[in-house]
Formats: sequence, C-alpha cells, structure tokens
Amino acid sequence: MLFREAVQTFNRMSETRKRLELVDLLSEMFSRAGTDLRALVYITQGKLGPDYLGIELGVADELIMAALSRISGTDMEHIQSEYAKYGDLGAVSKNLMGSKSQGSLFNEDISVSGLHEKLLSISKISGQGSVENRIRAIMGLLINSDPDEALYIIRIISGRLRLGVSDATILSGLVRAFGFEDRSEEIEEAFNFHPDMGEIATLLQKGHVESVVRMGPTPMIPAKVMLAERLPEISDIIEKMDGSAAFEYKYDGMRTQIHLYKGEIRIFSRGSEETTRNFPDIIAAFKKTFRCESCILDGEAVPYNAETGELFPFQMASLRRGRIHEIDRVSKDVPLAVFLFDILYLDGRPVHGLPYSERRRILEGIFSENESFRLAKRLVTSSEKEASEFFEQAISDGCEGLVAKKVSPDSVYRAGARGWLWIKFKRDYQSEFNDSLDLVVIGAFYGHGRRSGKYGALLMGVYNSEDDTYESVCKLGTGFTDDILAAMPSMFSERIEKKKPVRVISEMEPDVWIYPSVVMEVIAAEITLSPIHRCAYGILKENAGLALRFPRFTGRFRSDKKPEDATSTREIIEIYKNQKKKS
Repeated sequence: MLFREAVQTFNRMSETRKRLELVDLLSEMFSRAGTDLRALVYITQGKLGPDYLGIELGVADELIMAALSRISGTDMEHIQSEYAKYGDLGAVSKNLMGSKSQGSLFNEDISVSGLHEKLLSISKISGQGSVENRIRAIMGLLINSDPDEALYIIRIISGRLRLGVSDATILSGLVRAFGFEDRSEEIEEAFNFHPDMGEIATLLQKGHVESVVRMGPTPMIPAKVMLAERLPEISDIIEKMDGSAAFEYKYDGMRTQIHLYKGEIRIFSRGSEETTRNFPDIIAAFKKTFRCESCILDGEAVPYNAETGELFPFQMASLRRGRIHEIDRVSKDVPLAVFLFDILYLDGRPVHGLPYSERRRILEGIFSENESFRLAKRLVTSSEKEASEFFEQAISDGCEGLVAKKVSPDSVYRAGARGWLWIKFKRDYQSEFNDSLDLVVIGAFYGHGRRSGKYGALLMGVYNSEDDTYESVCKLGTGFTDDILAAMPSMFSERIEKKKPVRVISEMEPDVWIYPSVVMEVIAAEITLSPIHRCAYGILKENAGLALRFPRFTGRFRSDKKPEDATSTREIIEIYKNQKKKS
C-alpha cells in the first residue's frame, strides 16, 4: 500500500468524531493493506513497534525545523514563528511543502512499509554526525512527499500523530476488516496478554484467529495489568464477592511485572514499558530468591526505610524514573521491596486461568520472603469486623487500603480488565465522598488576577471504555502550587489542539483544548447531577450527566497511567449510586 493511500484515510478520519465511522474507515484501510498491514498498524498507532520494544525516534523539534528549513529554503526564524502560530510541526511542513515548487520527475512514491523501514533506520542513527544524518534522512522523506504526506510524516517523527483513535478502536477496525467480530472479546483479551497490534493484525489477516485467541501470558512480553473495581463499604464488598474474600494490602508504589526466561530477567511498568535498568538491586535480589526456570510475576515495588522498615509513599518510588546515571546512589538511598500478589506463568505453563487461591499457593511455593521480595499481606475472611480491623492495620502499616479478591473457582487473572474479581477499598472512601480519581486533562482555561498569563483551571474528563471517548466531569481550579501553575503552559504546549479532539465529549468550552494524554489524581467532596458535564449523560437522568463537586488536585501526576487507564464512566456511576444509598 502506498503511504498516500493511508493519508487519504487519515484525512477522512480527521473529519469525523464518531467512533463507528472511525472503525469503518480503519476496517476499509486495513482490508486492502496487503503485505504492508503490520507497518500500517504501527504507524496508525503512532509507533514503530509495540511499547515493550522501546523503539523511539528521539528526534527533537529543532532538528525537524532544520530539515524543513533546508528543504524549503525558508529561514529558521520564520519556521519557528509558524510553529508558535500553529503548535503543530506537521501543519507547518504541509504549508511549506505546498508553497515550494517541487518537480515530480525524480520523486518516488513511498509505500507504508518503506516509510516504516526508513523511520526505523532514523531511530538507529547514533554516534558522531548523528544530528546531520538525521536531518538528511528527514529531508529524504520529505523530498518524495506531497503536502499531506509531509503533514503526517512529520507528526509521526515528532511523536504527535493524534489520529484520535485508541488501541481499542484500531483493534475493532482489524476485527471488522477480517470478519472476526463474533470473536472480538476473545481477541481483545489476547491483545491484553500480548500487546503487539502488528502481530495480531498479521495473524487475523491470514485467518489464524485461533492462534490469536490462544495467546496468553508469554515471558518477555508484558501483559496489561489486571485492574480493580471500587466500593465504599466492606459490607458491600463481601456481599459482592458471595460472602467471602481475600483481602490484601493495597501498597502505594509502582506496579511491577517481572519476567524470567532462559536466565534473563526483565521488569515492565504498568504501561508495558521496560524498566529493567531502573532496578539493578531488584534484579540482583531476584537471582538469589526464586526457585524456578521461568515465570511472570505481578507486584508492587514500594520504597522503604532500611533502618525502620517503614514504607514510604509513591513519590519516593518515582525517584527511580529517569535517573539511570544516578541509579546506584538512588538504590542505596531509597531501597525497594517488591510485594508480590500474583503469578501468570510458571516453568513453561500459563497459570492465569487458575483460580486466585491456587495462583497464590503456587506463588508462595517458589520463593522464601526476604527484604527485597515479600508476599502481599493477606486475610481471607467472611467477617466484616475482621476485614475492618485488617483495613486499619493496613493504614497503620503505611498502605493505601485493601484490595479484595474473589476466591471462587471463576477468579481468573483478567489482563487489562475490571469485572468485580478485584475490588479496592481505600482510606479516602471513609468520608461521604472524598475519593481519589484519576482524571484526564482535556482542556485549559486562562487565569485571571494572580494567575494572569497562566492557566487558571483545567477541564477534566473520565474515560468511557464502551465508546472509547473522554467525557467532561469537572473544571479543576484548586490544589495547584505556584510551581505547578508556572509549569503548566509549557507542560501542555505540545498537546494543544485547534479544535475539540475527536474523542472528547464536552459541552463546556475551554479556552484551549488539550489532547487527552496527561492523567492527574483528583479528590472531590461528592458526585452530583450536572446539566453541563457529559460524564454518563442521560444515563441516570434525562438531560443530565455527572460531575465532581469541589474537585481538588492532590499534587500527583499519574505518569504511570495512560489516558485509557483513567477512572471510567462506569466507575463514576457506581460511586454516585453508592452515595445515594448512604444518603
């Protein structure tokens, strides 16, 4: 497939905000991609491969502008001015390529696979002369591009493709393209265990749907982590779990998935990114601790005080991020303990389909606890009183609360999914409603008075997983320090959109639309019906949605979460219903 054919579809996608139309457009494009399908899927994701491979172009904006300047004969000052005006180097490149006279005699049409290969080659350029070589490689792509192709090539290179489609929508397009809509749930589950969209696309194209649905936990390929629902009362949790549950401490750390295979150990984050080199101390301890040949373990890495054993909050664990050159010092200053609570794979056999209690027994049998590796503290009970006392003990021990886990035969591990097999219960839930929610920034409002020249408030959204959209739920203007207020304009500068992003549902108009990508932790007094906000609009009451009352930023940016991992519309509905029960 020629890249210009894909560009025609991308342009049509930019003209619609309806998910079903986006799925139709993707389906039609994928169905005629031929041997270019794998590359096309990655490019549509705005990537060069699955996240766990860590392939990054690493091309700075200044380098892209230098390439644009040379190929168009336009001075850098003008290009910088245009970038400031549009906030999109792709739009700048389209204008420049459209205005320059470009003969077509020596131009070569580029295929999707050809573009993908050239982008991969750019990602591998390093060493002396790498800056110049990257500029020339970008120029080589642009010289063979028409204005529309240039727009998307530069957006891909800059990491800001923004087609307005999530992995869920792309997967729906693939399922429809190759006629497997009746297997969509199984295919989605397979993708959650094996998050390589290109591989799944290739198998579906060949008709090998059984190979896809058999995909389970695979060593060295990070599965999406299982997620928990939430309820406000322990009595509700026990009732929901048929009278008995396993209550585990909910640790405030970094979700950590550890893989062992053929003597090699790798660690992956909640977002499927490899973080192995951030944890040399954990790697060293792992080799001395576990009695198995291969495994996939799920746990939480928590910082602690080596002298007292006291657990530290998440912010201390985040010191490990981006500090590769200081990692030895940080490892000594902030030691980590990994609290393990699940196992997905052991010695050549997937175990995710076994009941929770059986998985816990297997996990207990492959290591002895030490300072670096411990089992999540657990109580199995049907007593509300015992569970409440265990909750108070968890809080006293420095945890966020508890995670209740179903102990019935159907208590399998569901990668990337919720579904009442796990239910979290946090200290915040003890008040009428003072819950912590993970919300996505979808817009910003200019400040006034002391906040003049900055953003004074943000428009926040929740994720509707059924429609693959972000629905407005509140205007957030409190909880910001002066430093955060000062940093927000630059923080969001590359995410500004000229018009409402495709997947955003909001009647409230901010001064600036923000592409959904930043997740922030927010608390609120309660959830109320709202005629303005679009969260769950029309579901509980005609012409009304749900909104947060008195929302406040906790100061915690959830860099470990993708926007699709944010609090869902369904969760907000459940919290609202539980509020009403108590009132």
